[in-house]
Amino acid sequence: MTPEEVEARIEEALEDCEATVRTDRGDHDEDHLLATVVSPAFDGESLVDQHRLVYDALGDAMTTEIHALELTTQTPEA
Repeated sequence: MTPEEVEARIEEALEDCEATVRTDRGDHDEDHLLATVVSPAFDGESLVDQHRLVYDALGDAMTTEIHALELTTQTPEA
């Protein structure tokens, strides 16, 4: 799964979301990803619940296509 595919999947699932995803170690290791996700859907949610929303958006890819995901989440106001 490419970073662009991960971005699209997250943005489709979360309200007014902007996701930026890149590989952790350059193009040689595409299953280690860094993601920054900004969405009003995170407002009032704990950090654990914010991350759960992103993991839910990615579904089975989190256990099959993505080996590691370093995740930063925030609301637009942050």
